[in-house]
Amino acid sequence: LHQFTAVGLLRQVIVDGEKTYFDTNTGEHHHFFHEAQKQLIDIPAGEIAVSGMPSAPKGTAIARVDVIIRLKDRH
Repeated sequence: LHQFTAVGLLRQVIVDGEKTYFDTNTGEHHHFFHEAQKQLIDIPAGEIAVSGMPSAPKGTAIARVDVIIRLKDRH
């Protein structure tokens, strides 16, 4: 899977230190993560606006912003 990621066929999504997902949607988008179901759900990039970004440290540039919104069941 890492080789497919390296050539751009998959996108690696790291949810936490224990779990990594490989996404076939390599375009710009974000994710919901349902914690109880361990399910990753796509959110189109246009549905989230990220503002107030800090400047990148000198000599670097922001490559991308990954947003993961965690979901839980209502009780």
